[in-house]
Amino acid sequence: MQEDAVKECSEYKQDIIKRLKRIEGQVKGIQRMIEEDKYCVDVLTQIAAIRAAINKVGGIILEKHSKKCMQTAVSAQDKEQIVEELISTVQKFLKFVD
Repeated sequence: MQEDAVKECSEYKQDIIKRLKRIEGQVKGIQRMIEEDKYCVDVLTQIAAIRAAINKVGGIILEKHSKKCMQTAVSAQDKEQIVEELISTVQKFLKFVD
């Protein structure tokens, strides 16, 4: 059971890192587009794609954190504090999501 959790965590990290590297490549692409005076609509389209990708990464991380918080709350005595932390985390994330 422990090995499954370690494998899951490793796969989760690899997925996040892969997504972030893809986003990094997209940002570098936008830098090139700006340097090459590309059409603004094309640049804005790429910016929208990056925003969507980074929101997806945030959503994945938030989901993982939420599950961990809820598991902790089940076994913790101060469940309300853990739930408040989760609510605060969700609110912080949503401030930056359209």
